[in-house]
Amino acid sequence: MLNIIVDLFTKNGLVISFLIVGIISLFSNFVSKKITKGRIHASAIAIFIALILAYIGGAVTGKEKGLSDIAMFAGIGVLGSSSLRDFAIIATSYGAKVSEIKKCGVAGIISVFAGVLVGFIAGAIVAYCFGYHDAVSVATIGAGTVTFVVGPVTGAAVGASSTVIALSIAAGLVKSIMVMLLTPVVAKKIGLDNPQSAMIFGGLMGTTSGTSAGLAATDPKLVPYGAMTATFYTGLGCLLCPSVLYTLTKLILG
Repeated sequence: MLNIIVDLFTKNGLVISFLIVGIISLFSNFVSKKITKGRIHASAIAIFIALILAYIGGAVTGKEKGLSDIAMFAGIGVLGSSSLRDFAIIATSYGAKVSEIKKCGVAGIISVFAGVLVGFIAGAIVAYCFGYHDAVSVATIGAGTVTFVVGPVTGAAVGASSTVIALSIAAGLVKSIMVMLLTPVVAKKIGLDNPQSAMIFGGLMGTTSGTSAGLAATDPKLVPYGAMTATFYTGLGCLLCPSVLYTLTKLILG
């Protein structure tokens, strides 16, 4: 019986990978809604589960591709390939229009650039302090601090190792969870109670899932405003981190 299941999984790897991702998504949604009451977004929970599974895959096989190194789960490597990953990123930006960002004014545009730069620099400093002194690793981890989407995009572009890319995702995940949890706590103190402040907040924090969940816990009416600039933030991070910011990092570190 076990052999039949293994053979079925191995021969239908890509289909099975969709099934696995679907189950993880359903479970994450359940945990998000029923246990955390929406304070931790389902996507963050799903990514955390995926990181655990990737670790288990690496520990079992001793290889570098996580769960996809196990033959019966090889389809996950295809589903998580760079082409489908980039397609997913583009899909998240589909509803965003350049004309919409004009509603934020100059402050909104500055917040997006400032958010990406501050996030990258903070992550790069932490990476350097923890012993990563090469430009590829520092830039990848710095980009991961921008968001957990920008980290792997940058890592793949500059040739970072899977370990460094995993660290960049973890850094972005921690940031996302922190934004989710702390936004409703500090909202009143920072004047986060209107669409304009929500757009600037989204531009500074990025992490669409973290910003959306945090604003949902604060005032659901603010979610679309913060999510809009957070989406632009992710797109700008994918543009700047593997190019301009990586080049500057390389010039500084040699």
